[in-house]
Amino acid sequence: MRFLTALFIVSMTLISSATAIVAVGDRAPQFQLVDHEGNFRSLEDFAGNTVILEWTNYQCPFVRKHYDEGHMQHLQKAFTEKGVIWLSIISSAPGKQGYLSEEELPKARAKERAQSIVLLDPQGRVGRAYGARTTPHMFMIDKEGFVVYQGAIDSIPSFRTADIIKAENYIVKANGEMFANIPIKKSRTTPYGCSVKY
Repeated sequence: MRFLTALFIVSMTLISSATAIVAVGDRAPQFQLVDHEGNFRSLEDFAGNTVILEWTNYQCPFVRKHYDEGHMQHLQKAFTEKGVIWLSIISSAPGKQGYLSEEELPKARAKERAQSIVLLDPQGRVGRAYGARTTPHMFMIDKEGFVVYQGAIDSIPSFRTADIIKAENYIVKANGEMFANIPIKKSRTTPYGCSVKY
C-alpha cells in the first residue's frame, strides 16, 4: 500500500518544465524576502558572489530524499564554505503543503539541520518570477548576476535516497565547470519533484 501511495505521488507530482520564465543567460531577477532570522534579505545583498537558489518544501518526498540522510545539508555546507551563497526558498502558500510562517521557520530550519539561508515567499512572487516549477528546482547565478544553470539537482528523478550516489549532481558539475572557466555542458535540465504549492 505504501508503494502504491508513493507511486501515486510520483505520477501526480513529477513535473516536466518545457519552458522557464528565466532562461540561462538572463540576468537574475532581483528580490527581497524574509529569512529564518526575521531579517529581510535581497539578492542584491550578495552581489559579486556565486548564488545557488534551491526551491524547497520540507514535506515533499523528493526533498526528503535529499534531506533525510543529510545529503542536501552536506552540499549546502560544502558550497558555503567555498564562499558560495546558498538560498533555500519556500514558495508554499498559506494552507498549502510545505507552508511555514515566520514564527515556524526557525524551528523547521533547525530540525532540518539546514546549512543555508532559508527564505519565505508565501505569495509566490519570486517563485513565479523565476518560473520555479518543482521542489527542488535549482538555479545557479554567477558573480556577474546572470543565471548560468537552472533545472534538476541531479540526473535521477526519483524520491529514493539510494539513487543519490548513482546520480550525476548537476549543481556540483556546473559549479566545477564554471570555476574552471569552461562552458557548462548541461546548463539547463528538466527539474523534477513536487509541484511548487503556489
